[in-house]
Amino acid sequence: MKHYYSLNEYYKNKYGTKVYKLSISGGMTCPNRDGTNGARGCIFCSDGGSGEFAEQFCQDIGAQLENAKKRVSAKIKDGKYIAYFQPYTNTYAPTDYLRRIFFEAIQPNYIVGLSIATRPDCLEDDKIELLKEINVIKPVSVELGLQTIHSKTAEYIRRGYPLSEYENAVKKLLEAGIEVVTHIIIGLPGETNDMILDSVKYAGRFSDGVKLQLLHVLKNTDLYEEYKKGAFETLTLEKYTDIVCRAIELLPENVVIHRITGDGDKRLLVSPLWSANKKKVLNYMNREFEIRKIKQGSKLIEKKT
Repeated sequence: MKHYYSLNEYYKNKYGTKVYKLSISGGMTCPNRDGTNGARGCIFCSDGGSGEFAEQFCQDIGAQLENAKKRVSAKIKDGKYIAYFQPYTNTYAPTDYLRRIFFEAIQPNYIVGLSIATRPDCLEDDKIELLKEINVIKPVSVELGLQTIHSKTAEYIRRGYPLSEYENAVKKLLEAGIEVVTHIIIGLPGETNDMILDSVKYAGRFSDGVKLQLLHVLKNTDLYEEYKKGAFETLTLEKYTDIVCRAIELLPENVVIHRITGDGDKRLLVSPLWSANKKKVLNYMNREFEIRKIKQGSKLIEKKT
């Protein structure tokens, strides 16, 4: 079990201090919701557009940042912050509007960078140029929800774009000098361990960073309806940890692992309930990492002797 390059370590190396993300809203929707691709969203996505922990949208981006900073003030002392546009699709708006809110977000001195969660099919050339312009002032990273490389699963979850769209977007972003972070969901219905690991390995080829996200079943989603019918089971902590350990082994050393799990809104979470205790989960996973390192070290010694 090799050491993995965590986001915390990456930020400390890059900025020389602890950095915390401030999750805010740009007030946008998604082509999977407004009728462009569909009206029901991705099968797993809640009404909050995967942004239950973000600030409520208001036109004053500075006020959102201040409110978010107050919420996390106990977790960080004398550190810096990233402005993180998280809910829904944060380049799904006219470029003039994006210019206004993105530049407002990078204005405060305590903001050292900009992070934007979006879709590959919502990154037209003029938007790439805008991000390139901002990146000269403060670093920009773009998070893309790939989730899986397998077309059958992508259709099932209603992702709404082909793999070629992701590859094209990544190519343009990297050419513009924009950092790319790719989301992979572990535990999607019908996927084997090998299928999951194939997606992780693929993402590692294209990305500066990877988010490994546990599949959550949340109330008021179509995935919840599937779960109630017994169409699939969610992963145990032990199985999830095993897959994450194997995934880390496949990723290049320079790829930053932004997340090794995830915690859904406890008010909406249906399964797996063990994921609600984030501290307990991370402690278990980190212990397992250390155990595997020790075992691998012992095997290496045995081979040498």
